[in-house]
Parts: sequence; structure tokens; C-alpha cells
Amino acid sequence: MSKVLSTLRYSAEHEWVDDSTPIRVGITQIAADALGDVVYVDLPEVGSTVTAGETCGEVESTKSVSDLYAPVTGTIVETNPAVEDNPALLNEDPYGGGWLFTVEVSEEGPLLSAADYASANGGDVE
Repeated sequence: MSKVLSTLRYSAEHEWVDDSTPIRVGITQIAADALGDVVYVDLPEVGSTVTAGETCGEVESTKSVSDLYAPVTGTIVETNPAVEDNPALLNEDPYGGGWLFTVEVSEEGPLLSAADYASANGGDVE
């Protein structure tokens, strides 16, 4: 089963957020496993505003193209150049080097605990 970290919170659309300031956002291992080999990411631009629950980018794999949804509302502070250069990091290390962007949060969207996300999606909480 896919790993779900107990230290993170999750959106129903398979994004995770940490508790740093600004918060860091990524996709879950469950999402990465479902996508297969990720070959391209389209991230929001630094300085742009994202709205919780709305699309803010795309992740393309050898299987499909999936929308990225903002788990929070706020301003993009930073994107991860390592993921843009090597999208396979989303498969290799989705909770570490595969983070996507950071957001200065003005409002949180509906977020799930690790236990609730794992229960809904079949992951193992670690």
C-alpha cells in the first residue's frame, strides 16, 4: 500500500500540505502511484494567486494528464525547480524532493487528517 505521512494534511484531490510558513504543497504517493511515470509538470507561476479547490497546474504521466488542485488559497512564493527539471521526483520522493510549490496562505481549503485520507484512499499511515 502507498504511504500516507501522519505529519501532513491532505486534500480530497490528493495534494498534501505541511505546517511550514509558507506551506509546502505536493501530491501524495497514492496519486503518484496511480499516475505512473510522471514526465511533465506545469506549476503555477511565482506571485500568482491560487484558490482552494480550483485547478492551478497539471501533472502529465505516461498514462494520463491530471489537474493539480490548490489545497489552500494564497500567493505562490516558490516553485520547485528540481521537479520541473526532473518530474520523476514525484514518483521517487513525493513527500520530500518531489514537493511542488510553496504558498503564503490566506485561507485553507477543506483538509483531511492523515487517518481520514488513508481511510478514504487505501493508504498506510506512517
